[in-house]
Amino acid sequence: MSAWAINSYGGIENLYLSSSGCMSAIRSPDQLLIKVHAASINPIDVRMIGGYGRVLINVLRKQSGSATSGTEFPLTVGRDFSGTVVEVGGNVSKYKVGDEVWGAIGANKPGTHAKFVVASQSEISKKPANISHIEAASIPYVAATTWAALCAVGELKDKNATGKRLLMLGGSGGIGTFSIQLAKAWGMHVTVTSSTDAIDLVTSLGADTVIDYKTKKLWNELKLHEKFDYILDTVGGEYTDKSLAFLSPWKSAHLVTLVTPLLKNCDDFGTVPGLFKAALSAGVDTLKGLTSGRSVRWAIFTPNGSALDRVKQMVETEQIKPVVQETFPFSKVREGFKKVSEGHLRGKIVIDVLRDN
Repeated sequence: MSAWAINSYGGIENLYLSSSGCMSAIRSPDQLLIKVHAASINPIDVRMIGGYGRVLINVLRKQSGSATSGTEFPLTVGRDFSGTVVEVGGNVSKYKVGDEVWGAIGANKPGTHAKFVVASQSEISKKPANISHIEAASIPYVAATTWAALCAVGELKDKNATGKRLLMLGGSGGIGTFSIQLAKAWGMHVTVTSSTDAIDLVTSLGADTVIDYKTKKLWNELKLHEKFDYILDTVGGEYTDKSLAFLSPWKSAHLVTLVTPLLKNCDDFGTVPGLFKAALSAGVDTLKGLTSGRSVRWAIFTPNGSALDRVKQMVETEQIKPVVQETFPFSKVREGFKKVSEGHLRGKIVIDVLRDN
């Protein structure tokens, strides 16, 4: 089976196209074998080829039984995809051979930048009928991550969202472009931070207010606005700390950051010390929230087929539209990774797995 993989951690140059890898195989009755039509490249994929998250992810691989040797290599990269079911496990009842599906798989499994991938039925959903596989592949990872942050951690629901105010720190990438659309579909007021050249994009997606951090002093500008019920932070660092001052004082207000030290701490200090250090950091962030009457929480990507079921409906009613910046053929995955590593994305970078040139 052809797949993009690495044999050691490092830079993009370590990626190679293997045509001699073993075919992915169903190992559990709740799994499906899927022919991949398209897959996206996320910033986390770039970080993972550099070794980010390797310690904790390898523990999860061993616990789940997906580690078949003493090493994680060759390691196939990629998290989300759109494709067609070619085989189903004995306990799979929701899908059949020939179904078009999309999904985002856990980091403990072989990745999606391959001709075939194995996924659990809980990680996937039927692909929206009104968009192509290329468009569909741009959504699952960012949808599952946003759902984890705003809905699972932030306790946001469509029924309690109307009229609430969201501040989106970093609005033009994959997470931002999806989150704007989800929030607007649920009746929220959305303020976005953006660079000058992305203002038209985020405005077209429904952002009510756009703060250009290239031409304005962000923190001074935010003082001019009403405080927010939700803040979604994709930037981290000082942004997490400084943005807390702009969160509403109500107990139901949440600042959720996607930039956490959990995986890095485990990489630097080992699994147990890393988890302990991360727990202390989380405690400090929680204490900040308690002392100010506000909530500061962490969120990480979690596979969620049920969330994708909901998102499918929203895509088919055109409440959410895919935002694809550029598409690369399967033979040019390295070029796609380079584009993502340069940052300043305007939506998603997608691989057309069925096109080689």
